[in-house]
Amino acid sequence: MLRVLLVQQTSLFRTALAAVLSAEDDIEVVGDCSRVNEAIRIAGSVQPEVAVIDLDLLTDTDSGIVGQLQAAVPDCAILILAGSTFNRSMHDALHRYTGGFVSRDNTPSQLAAYIRKVAAGESVIDPALAVSALAGPHNPLKEREREVLRIAGTGASSPEIAAKLHLSVGTVRNYLSTIMQKTGGRNRLEAFHIADEAGWL
Repeated sequence: MLRVLLVQQTSLFRTALAAVLSAEDDIEVVGDCSRVNEAIRIAGSVQPEVAVIDLDLLTDTDSGIVGQLQAAVPDCAILILAGSTFNRSMHDALHRYTGGFVSRDNTPSQLAAYIRKVAAGESVIDPALAVSALAGPHNPLKEREREVLRIAGTGASSPEIAAKLHLSVGTVRNYLSTIMQKTGGRNRLEAFHIADEAGWL
């Protein structure tokens, strides 16, 4: 019986996924949580063979937490559930810690098949994710830069962005300057459109 830990923010989705996976003859969901840092503590007690982690819970700094999880439970394979925001930079930041990346659009039976593969030591990447992310250009923007740019794209001023993200106005201006350099945009709105078209947001 494969022991699985689910790390997913939405309680309803997590509960439903746990029920569906546990219906498989060879899979048992032994724990679940809504935050990556909780997973380390839970994994230590339930000793999962596979941890399924939703990509939306991970920021740039959380890739280190995934590494800590791997170090705490070295026999546990890590499978990342990703959506349309998955890109090359996310893959590059996380691939050394994980057994694979799969799309949330998979059926439960397909997800179960991927779980079995990573538990057996295979590295997997969903073809849909490979085409959209690995074939695309490298995303030069860090998570905080993406947050700033998403809000800037709505037409918000620097003070408005600072208030929403609890940053100083000077810090926001520094972020925007870096973003324009990285994207080649002449102003914040052009930088937003360049990043949006490239799939970096």
